Amino acid sequence: MGDVRARLLELFKSRAVAFGDFTLASGQKSSYYINSKKVLFHSEAAWLLGEMLWQATNDLSIKAVGGLEVGAIPMATAAVMRYHDHGRALEGFFVRKQAKEHGSQARVEGDLKPGDRVAVLDDVLTSGESALKAVKAVEAAGATVARVVCIVDRLQGARETLAAYDFRPLFTIRDLGITV
Repeated sequence: MGDVRARLLELFKSRAVAFGDFTLASGQKSSYYINSKKVLFHSEAAWLLGEMLWQATNDLSIKAVGGLEVGAIPMATAAVMRYHDHGRALEGFFVRKQAKEHGSQARVEGDLKPGDRVAVLDDVLTSGESALKAVKAVEAAGATVARVVCIVDRLQGARETLAAYDFRPLFTIRDLGITV
C-alpha cells in the first residue's frame, strides 16, 4: 500500500488543498479547503483511490460500497472497478440528499438489499454528520454498515460522531501537512 498511498497523498497535496477563507458544508469557517473533486476525476488518482479503498475494505464480507452524493459517487465507482480487477464482485450505491419526487422516489440508488453488509464512503469529513446521514439512510434501507471510510479526516469531530462504527480515514489533515 505504501507506494499507492504515497502517490495518492502527493496528488491530494498538489491538486486538492487550497488556503484562504472558506465556509465548509458543516457551516464551520476554515483557513483551508480540500476540494477532492480536483483529484477524484483524475485517471491516475481514481485508480489509486480504488486500490486504497480495496485495501481498506477487502477484509470485510461486504456486498456494496457507497455514500452520500456527490463525493461518494466517484469513490464507489473506483472501488467497484478495483474489486472487479481483484476478482471480487461488489455493488456500488449512492444516497440522495433528498428522495426523488419522480420514478422510484428512492433515496438510496443502486442494488442495495435489506440484510446487505456495506462500507459507507465519504471524501472529506469535518464533523462526520454527512457520513452519518448516509449511514442512517443505509440502515433505514435495511443494510448493515460494516465500516465507514473517508479519504481525509479534518480531525474536527468525525471520529466522535461515528464512534459507533468502524471508522477508517485513509489520510488526516496532518498527512497533508496541515496542523490544527
